[in-house]
Amino acid sequence: MKSFRLPGLGRLAGARRVTFSFDGNRLTGLDGDTLASALLANGIHLTGRSFKYHRPRGILGSGPEEPNALVEIRRDAGRRQPNIRATMQPLYQGLEAHSQNRWPSLAFDVGAVNGLFSRFLTAGFYYKTFMWPKGFWHRVYEPYIRSAAGLGRAPEEADPDRYDNRFAHVDVLVVGGGPAGLAAALEAGETGADVLICDEGQSFGGWLKVESGVRIDGVPGMEWVTNALARLEAMPNVRVMPRTTGFGYYNHNMVALAEQVTEHLPHPDPALPRERLWQVRAKTVVLATGSIERPLVFPDNDRPGIMLAGAARLYLNHHGVTPGLRVAVFTAHDAAYEAAFDLRRAGVDVPVIVDLRAEPGAGLAATARSLGIEVLAGYGVKSVRGRNRIRGFTVEDLRTGADNRGFDCDALLMSGGFTPSVHLFSQSRGKLAFDAALQAYVPGEAVQNCLNVGAAAGEFDLADTISRARAAGRSAATGEAGSAALVAVEGAALSGGGMAGATPAAGPGKTVKAFVDFQNDVTARDIRLAVAEGFRSVEHIKRFTTNGMATDQGKTSNIHGLGVAAEALSRPMPEVGLTTFRAPFTPVTFGTIAGYARGELFDPTRKTPIHDSAAAEGAVFEDVGMWKRAWYFPRGDDKHAAVDRECRAVRDAAGLFDASTLGKIEVTGPDAARFLDLVYATPLASLAVGKCRYALLLNEAGFVIDDGIVARLAEDRYHVTTTTGGAPRVLAHMEDYRQTEFPELAVWTTSITEQFAVIAVQGPKAREIVAPFVEGLDIGAAAFPHMSVAECRFMGVPCRLFRVSFTGEIGYEINVPSDYGRAVWDALRERGRGLGAEPYGTEAMHVLRAEKGYIIVGQETDGTVTPADAGLGWAVSKKKSDFVGKRGLERPDLFAPGRKQLVGLKTANPLTVLEEGAQLVADPNEPVPMTALGHVTSAYHSATLGRSIAMAMVRDGQSLMGRTLYVPMPKETIAVEVTSSVFFDPEGERLHG
Repeated sequence: MKSFRLPGLGRLAGARRVTFSFDGNRLTGLDGDTLASALLANGIHLTGRSFKYHRPRGILGSGPEEPNALVEIRRDAGRRQPNIRATMQPLYQGLEAHSQNRWPSLAFDVGAVNGLFSRFLTAGFYYKTFMWPKGFWHRVYEPYIRSAAGLGRAPEEADPDRYDNRFAHVDVLVVGGGPAGLAAALEAGETGADVLICDEGQSFGGWLKVESGVRIDGVPGMEWVTNALARLEAMPNVRVMPRTTGFGYYNHNMVALAEQVTEHLPHPDPALPRERLWQVRAKTVVLATGSIERPLVFPDNDRPGIMLAGAARLYLNHHGVTPGLRVAVFTAHDAAYEAAFDLRRAGVDVPVIVDLRAEPGAGLAATARSLGIEVLAGYGVKSVRGRNRIRGFTVEDLRTGADNRGFDCDALLMSGGFTPSVHLFSQSRGKLAFDAALQAYVPGEAVQNCLNVGAAAGEFDLADTISRARAAGRSAATGEAGSAALVAVEGAALSGGGMAGATPAAGPGKTVKAFVDFQNDVTARDIRLAVAEGFRSVEHIKRFTTNGMATDQGKTSNIHGLGVAAEALSRPMPEVGLTTFRAPFTPVTFGTIAGYARGELFDPTRKTPIHDSAAAEGAVFEDVGMWKRAWYFPRGDDKHAAVDRECRAVRDAAGLFDASTLGKIEVTGPDAARFLDLVYATPLASLAVGKCRYALLLNEAGFVIDDGIVARLAEDRYHVTTTTGGAPRVLAHMEDYRQTEFPELAVWTTSITEQFAVIAVQGPKAREIVAPFVEGLDIGAAAFPHMSVAECRFMGVPCRLFRVSFTGEIGYEINVPSDYGRAVWDALRERGRGLGAEPYGTEAMHVLRAEKGYIIVGQETDGTVTPADAGLGWAVSKKKSDFVGKRGLERPDLFAPGRKQLVGLKTANPLTVLEEGAQLVADPNEPVPMTALGHVTSAYHSATLGRSIAMAMVRDGQSLMGRTLYVPMPKETIAVEVTSSVFFDPEGERLHG
């Protein structure tokens, strides 16, 4: 096999030889190569097949924009990773790569038969084809589509690698390690600011790796890079991170980075993670993300051997590899001329430069001719020869349509200009502006604190880029605007030109395959078809054609797609609009996102401090949120018998309940009372110190979203309890309003859910059990009545003692530091044995609360229930001028007739327990579909009452008291009487005993 690596060229001279394989063929490369450069060095362009037509595809680019060269990388230990960009995969000893989306081989792929039916597989064909016959969808169409969908094969083996997750807070985050990013980082670092600079490549330098003769301040370009990196790495306040992609820009200047830790190593240390997710919060973000070269849209522009001119320069000047032995150029931009010049000076045959423009940049044609390169200005490529690799092409004079000459070549370089990489800026919600000269979008108005420098900002003059980047770096670090000294740059040719859309050979009326989106096989004709079908919005055109919807997110296709659509719509490109740039910028492995959240850590099991005591007593546990909670204590009984026993113990003596999972939030500050009065519907500012109050939390619409007990510990300190599942949601709700609606209030919220173990002692003998352990507090009925709270010592440890009840019995909730939870529980359990006390679980808790008509948010409520619907209107303030949900409650439809209201139900047969969720109707003989009046929310057998009880939400339920309704079930229709939802001790005498 002939080598395409040119001796003495590139920056890898003297590098260690590396052996690797591609589709089982053993090959060699150099340390520092990417897989793409190593394949090119071995004369291999054909690397994959396209998605829809299975056309042969070769290496197009040199970076994250690559749409074609997607390969599968295999390692030992069963790891197989599909869809890796060969242009971004570092070469290492023993690397094993395989092409994908082909069978039986890359050179001969049976799937290429799709190309024969391409006239029937145009854009949107699936929307029309798979509509009939109707029965075919599930039996034929869907199975076939699912089997054909996707690129590569998803791994079936368990991922053996480790992944890591870290957080960082810095003053300045610089994304991009080209000259702009390095200059900005240096300037920021020299101020003493904390700086992090990252780049997705193995090495820094950006476009300077492409250049061959650039000098900056008298120093060769890449030597300037080496010096800059040395200075940065010597600064203790700067972190330099290669192989790290900034893939997402989120609120509050948080940028997500994916760091490849061991992907470049032949034998990774198992102690190190494969990849690491960084979540970086920065005061200022400097985006130096560069630009992406655009291809040209002409007939058969996807043939292997046709590649971007800038990519070819990188392979030549950095890797010492030529893309071919006879290389032609097709361009609409001056930069491609430099690629031709570098190749010719390296001894490569460059017969011709075909320029769509009538007038190339000044002096370029003359330089080309002096090197023996013919320049055809005002010409275009009309057709291409070759299948698995380009063998030649035919040109046409765009002015006359004549001169159909043919040229032989084994590589064709193309350039349609450069598109600033604005993805991260757009993700930050920054506004984009259209630059007519660049035929591309550039950053406009910023929403977050970020600066754009270099090609990412549409600035392509190297001297200006470095100067402005230095000023941006200093501004980012100090907050002071300023300018930096000019930089002396030699050998960096200014360039211009560019186009968006299809070339004349692929213009309107042409039936050729001129590809806009290489990965999804979207042609210029497909986009025109979308317009002809009536689509006008660029988002609709995108979805109809799938342009820009592949794994490359349209990095090389979006602008051309807009150009073709604008031409078809006869509208300027800015009026066509722009599609949304979404994270991630490039694909990120699920492992990196998940981090440690896998296996047993995927859904961590949370156990209360009392868990082991409950387990020792044989408790059966259930999952509530992420908590393990004691469900019931069997003691040889089945569930129903055990629950009955536990309920009787609470009613007759006492019960111990582990309530540690309740959400607990401490709200402090001089404005704590005012804040809670605004957030909760219940009046809380008037709550006296040492007292508790049941409180309702509403959303803006006036619907109940949580409830709990709020206790006032001091004038500026509240202890708020929430439901177990609602704890994180309530805290987030509070923080949202604190930061966005009431930022003027001096108040702080802190989650203390896991700081305290909570033991509820409920029942007639609760005080007798608790009293011996309480120090410094009288808990008698008069001194410490229902809904009281006090800080004291319990068994010698600090305690927040609540006199509250969720059973209707005398109740105490003992909050002690979690470390002491089990010791306190065990002491109470031992004390209670002689008094007939029993531990009880969540099922008994549900029965006991239902007997008293106490609701559970999420069971009696469904997001559409108001306090009045739930019979809790008394808990809503009638005097407060404002609170969250107040205006929602004033909507007429929330108090209009016909709303569902909470009621109780008693079955005619007291032994029949209703099913939760069952529907209620007025007429059991009504034909189907019957008119449902409501549904059962809770249903239990009550050992205390000796019968079944249920709660339900029923339309106008309060007006139906005493009425008989029916519950239609598959085997029988059950008659029920509508009653009050309070079944036990309606006067509440036991609560205050």
